[in-house]
Amino acid sequence: MAKTDPARTRAAMDAVTGWLDDEAATPPRAELAAAVRLSARYLALLHPGGAVELRVPPFVAVQCLEGLDHRRGTPPNVVETDPRTWLLLATGRLAWTDALAAGRVVASGARADLSAVLPVLPTR
Repeated sequence: MAKTDPARTRAAMDAVTGWLDDEAATPPRAELAAAVRLSARYLALLHPGGAVELRVPPFVAVQCLEGLDHRRGTPPNVVETDPRTWLLLATGRLAWTDALAAGRVVASGARADLSAVLPVLPTR
């Protein structure tokens, strides 16, 4: 995993803030990809491990959280969501429980709960 620093991650997140506030303000794909990748990698940096796989297609999949590491095949603990939902969660604009209740996150496995590690970078 490439080094992920908080300033670079924050800058990437700031670039898509308008879209998080107004879904019609779609950011360029490169900016969206950078925000999703860097924020997910930053989560993995803050909470290393291989117990949970976070998937945000089509941009990134990272393993995070301490516990039994997954090595091959389908991971036992998977969290998957779309880019916008991930960024809303990562910034604290959407609560984990609300995302689950609305079906915006698919979480499978006993450890597939990111509520204790979100938000990654709260908005200012």
